Amino acid sequence: MTDHGPFDVVALGESMVTFLPTRPGRLADVPSFDRGIGGAESNVACALAAAGHRTRWVSRVGADGFGDHLVAAVASYGVDVSHVARDPGRPTGVYFRTAGDRATDAHEVAYYRAGSAASAMTPGNVDLTAVRQARILHLSGITAALSDGCLELVRELTAPRPGRPLVSFDVNHRPGLWRDADGPALLRDLARRADLVFVGEDEAWGLDGPRAVRAALPEPEVLIVKQGPAGATAFHGPHATFVPALHVDVVAEVGAGDAFAAGFLSATLRALAVRDRLRHGHLWAAAALTAPGDLVAPPARDHADRLAALDDGTWGRLRLGPGWTDDTRQPGEEEVPTP
Repeated sequence: MTDHGPFDVVALGESMVTFLPTRPGRLADVPSFDRGIGGAESNVACALAAAGHRTRWVSRVGADGFGDHLVAAVASYGVDVSHVARDPGRPTGVYFRTAGDRATDAHEVAYYRAGSAASAMTPGNVDLTAVRQARILHLSGITAALSDGCLELVRELTAPRPGRPLVSFDVNHRPGLWRDADGPALLRDLARRADLVFVGEDEAWGLDGPRAVRAALPEPEVLIVKQGPAGATAFHGPHATFVPALHVDVVAEVGAGDAFAAGFLSATLRALAVRDRLRHGHLWAAAALTAPGDLVAPPARDHADRLAALDDGTWGRLRLGPGWTDDTRQPGEEEVPTP
């Protein structure tokens, strides 16, 4: 992988202040909330920085207290935030969510991001040179959905050009963000311009199975199709590699997709084999699944490397629960074979 500057990964996109309930219940009934941060791209940057990679997050936030908190919180992970602009005329986005699983009907999320500072990003007000100073540039479909200007920016950053960094694109189709029915087609066109693409089987344009997704996206050098609890398939050149997901005692599903992408990118930066890149993706996702909140520290590198090197049979019998990333445990304590 060619070196394009001082950073391993630059991630561009909106991050918001998140308010998490202090106890279960409907938003109408919860009396108080704890403050956190959340954003697909900044989550990836923070997780990679926590694992020792050099990362930068590029975005816009309001000239308000929530913007102050976001920038400080992301920087606390070791992420470079020198190119996060402050917008005095637009607010920082915020959202509230209930404690339940996003996949259930009982789960509630209330977004307050319309007209946010990040939604005003365009190719003209973002330092494109700073964005491209990395081995990998990580983007997502969420940014493209925020506004016409953001869509133009993502198109500019995914445009073929000599010497561009490796472009990583997480499709991240969020139907509620798109202003019209063209969202899925636009996301597919953007994915075809990227070098490395993450897409969930459930958001893959109604296509039937990973090979159908690959047929629709032949251009990316690497395509990862996430297949939920079954696992994930990586297409690389003429090859396809499937790695089953781990058995995990889930605490919260929020942030698992971002963690998977960060784990895969970390292993890519280290030039590991594709199978091990997928395993690191699953392990980082397991760290997120077994802890509350959007953003969770990844497993220690040595710990993850040891688990990623297991034979297929042992890998398939692993069961990971809360606290499995605790480095004070003795070898084997975090691994509970399934029956």
